[in-house]
Amino acid sequence: MPQRNSAVIMGVGPERGLGATLAKHFAAKGLHVYIAGRSEEKLQQVCKRIVSHGGQATAVVADATKEYDIDHLFDIIHFDGAILQLAVYNVDSNIPAPILETTPETFTHLWQQNCLGAFLFAKEVSEYMQVNNKGTLIFTGATASLRAKPPFTAFASAKSALRSLAQGLAREFSPAGIHVVHAVIDGVINGDRAEQQFPEYYQSKGEDGMLKLEAIADTYWSLHCQHPSVWTHELDLRPFKEPF
Repeated sequence: MPQRNSAVIMGVGPERGLGATLAKHFAAKGLHVYIAGRSEEKLQQVCKRIVSHGGQATAVVADATKEYDIDHLFDIIHFDGAILQLAVYNVDSNIPAPILETTPETFTHLWQQNCLGAFLFAKEVSEYMQVNNKGTLIFTGATASLRAKPPFTAFASAKSALRSLAQGLAREFSPAGIHVVHAVIDGVINGDRAEQQFPEYYQSKGEDGMLKLEAIADTYWSLHCQHPSVWTHELDLRPFKEPF
């Protein structure tokens, strides 16, 4: 089987979401895209859309917090003989709760989704990419990566841990040719998740007050295309109307 340039995205959900948009964007650039998430139905919908537009995609049902699932995902990539060019950890689990109402189970769950899963994913990606001394690894961060605000304190502790993980990976693997990026999404993404979970807040932001999915995807691709002499490790993305 001939080797093919590929991308892998962990955290693909609804078609009108960031993971799916990244997958479609990367496929349009000519990469075979491996998409992973917990819903087979949603993954298959994204795959069908990519294929209908002439792209190539493989769906793998996987829970980011389970080491076996991550191993299985990369076993498939390895079996296909893929040349992994680009990887994105896009899991963004959030459960708002004041600290006195936050259970140890909730706190642990948020850390597992936002940080432990990223660690498991990054280990596989780094080992895979350093063979060719080339590749881009992007983590999707949030406003909470930089500052904690109730009722999202537990979420912020997990996202700031993700940021620290990305910093350490960048320092360790940049000399091996792996470009590690932490992207801070500082605002509301104009997608299904925000519209369904926070409908009133979503409506109050207005179209110009939210980040557009395709614009984020285009930025991620631009990061992948950066020359090694000008690598960006961290950047923040926000709508022009977003206060900060």
